[in-house]
Amino acid sequence: MSSEKQNTSKQTPQPDWKLEMDKQWKHVSSKAGDFFNDHKSMFSLTNIAAAVGGTLTVVWLASGVYIVDQGNRGVVSRFGAYSETTLPGPHWHIPAPIESVANVNVEQQRFIEVGYTDTSRVNKSSVIPQESLMLTADENIITVRLAVQYQINNARDYLFNVKNNENTLKQLTESVERAVIGRNSMDFVLTEGRSQIVAEIKEQTQEAMDGYKAGISIASVNLQDAQPPEEVQGAFEDAIRAREDKQRLINEAEAYSNEVIPKARGAASRIIQEAEAYEAEKVAKAKGETERFDQLLVEYEKNPAITRKRLYLEAKEKLYSSTNKIMLNDDQSNPMMYMPLPQTVTQHTQPATGNSEPELSAEQHSSDKNGARKTAGNELRPSRSKP
Repeated sequence: MSSEKQNTSKQTPQPDWKLEMDKQWKHVSSKAGDFFNDHKSMFSLTNIAAAVGGTLTVVWLASGVYIVDQGNRGVVSRFGAYSETTLPGPHWHIPAPIESVANVNVEQQRFIEVGYTDTSRVNKSSVIPQESLMLTADENIITVRLAVQYQINNARDYLFNVKNNENTLKQLTESVERAVIGRNSMDFVLTEGRSQIVAEIKEQTQEAMDGYKAGISIASVNLQDAQPPEEVQGAFEDAIRAREDKQRLINEAEAYSNEVIPKARGAASRIIQEAEAYEAEKVAKAKGETERFDQLLVEYEKNPAITRKRLYLEAKEKLYSSTNKIMLNDDQSNPMMYMPLPQTVTQHTQPATGNSEPELSAEQHSSDKNGARKTAGNELRPSRSKP
């Protein structure tokens, strides 16, 4: 029995899937036909058209939903005319062809280059001569490369007032640049005038764009490079070096002048002060001598002999106190006498240190004793004539 069952299982044919699918399709078709016959009124042409139209209407209305990203503005136009501006977030508008929406990024920083392309930042061969060559006021030609950074500040004006905003801004910047550089000399443009030129270009370009109502705000204008053409580059570098040497020498001279002049003024002020002090000293001394002489004259007129004697003795005391000579009388009976001469000389020389009066020898004093008295008396004797 087991062997017979095995033989029977081996002889069972494989099912025909195509035949089975046909049977299922006929079954479904018969069911659908029965449903259509039972609900024939539902599948009229009018109902089908209404269903299709409703579906299309829902899809059309749903296509009016849009989302404005952060930093953008949605500009809605109806039949090509401006309708409204929407802020970031979900919104709905009447679908096309009635209304359309354009998203404008108002926070993006945009750039344009005048006189070169983007690759010129690393490769100078990409300079555009038609845009970069400029004529200065002194009829020199220089190559200028300018970069302008801007952003949109009014989405409506940006889309509806100017057709090609970027091209307009570039042409306007080039025109303003040529006008500004044409009013200045080459040396001014290439050296100290860069910041002033950039400020003028930015101001005038912004005024022109505001006049167009282009909806553009210029953030910055950068002078990437300004130099003479390559044909005269060497000569221009020599001129720059000469100018730098000149300025360096001027700075060194000013530094030396600032160092020397204060010293000279200080020395002059010191000399003036010393002269004034010397003048005041001499005047005061002269006044003191005059007053002393007037007082002495009064005493002399009262008693001339005593005053004359006193003046004579004071003069001799002053004269002899400043010398290291020992004076002896001529009528000394015993000239051989013992005296502590070294101690006496030392005592006389110590108070006379720094005195520059000439020394008189003992022989001169002893021989010209009477003459010295007469001379000293005559020098110190005041005049008898009254003023």
